[in-house]
Amino acid sequence: MDSAAFATWRVGIELLNSAQRSLAFQDLALAEANDAVEYRDDDIDETAQEDRAESVREGEGEATPEIVAPAAVGPCPAPDLLSKVGDGRIANFGCPHCGGYEVGRWGRANGRPRYRCKECRKTFGPLTGTPLAGLHYKDRWMDQAQALMSGESVVKAAERCAINRTTAFRWRHRFLSALNLDKPTSLSGIVEADETFVLESFKGKRKDLPRPPRQRGGKASKRGLSAEQIPIIVARDRTGATLDAVLPRLDAVSIMAALGGAITPSTDFCCDGGSAITAFARRARLKLHVLPAPGNPKPEAPEHHINNVNAYHGRLKEWVRRFHGVATKNLPSYLSWRRTIEALGAATTPEAWIMGAAGMGPNQHSSRL
Repeated sequence: MDSAAFATWRVGIELLNSAQRSLAFQDLALAEANDAVEYRDDDIDETAQEDRAESVREGEGEATPEIVAPAAVGPCPAPDLLSKVGDGRIANFGCPHCGGYEVGRWGRANGRPRYRCKECRKTFGPLTGTPLAGLHYKDRWMDQAQALMSGESVVKAAERCAINRTTAFRWRHRFLSALNLDKPTSLSGIVEADETFVLESFKGKRKDLPRPPRQRGGKASKRGLSAEQIPIIVARDRTGATLDAVLPRLDAVSIMAALGGAITPSTDFCCDGGSAITAFARRARLKLHVLPAPGNPKPEAPEHHINNVNAYHGRLKEWVRRFHGVATKNLPSYLSWRRTIEALGAATTPEAWIMGAAGMGPNQHSSRL
């Protein structure tokens, strides 16, 4: 079909009723399924679109009035960003329905690209299967990403995005959900590991508390380490790659579950000599370097120390203090929040945070063989 005939055909679509449109969609789907050539949006001749616009104007006999969009709180994610998200997710994970990689473009809907899997024949968008799927007010996502970059409280994030506080809290955890899984697959070279502790918190829980509630974080009733303290393990290599986890208990089994597959025997493993972490190193058959005093490397090996991981502990706790206590059940999300801030560094942008919320974070590696 030439460009002029194609433009005339498109104008005729507007005259179809709903039943006729349904039959046309079926015919198009069957034709595409039997077609060996994959057409993209840019395969259509631009002159055909211009001819259609011109024919519509001639039929109306007057210029098309300009449509003014209502004012929004902030800019929507750019279409090219959503295309980048969709293409990246297909390359890494394939079809969200069946996992197949034979996927092609299938037009656009609401300004966003659509895709169709040739294996299961299902269509999907760039956000299908992500925590952002179905989330409303896309014009405010950039503001939410900016709130995450700045580490704002729920109240300030709600004000920035012009949404309710409960909505701001749900948005925060929707945006952080995929980042919980965004961790480096391995650490290399010299690896430092150490545990730290935070106070157990039941923030947000209204009943069945095992103790009287505390105000704005509060303090432990017992001095030193006790059952009130929740252990967190952090491991970092000299490139800045970070692994962290909230441990159910401080023992070698829990540390092995958190770090075992990511630290290989070829690394130089530095720790302070705690019983749990040294037991883990022996089980994993790591090249262990125990520092006699944290922060003071041995004169014969000044490169072996745990200064980097201890500094990370300090930055993490100072950053978390602004929230006046974090519920223990939400602690992994806040660890991923801080880990992403460190991973992005100076390259942080709202677009990068939206990519991360859609499952394409800074540590994401391709799962395709």
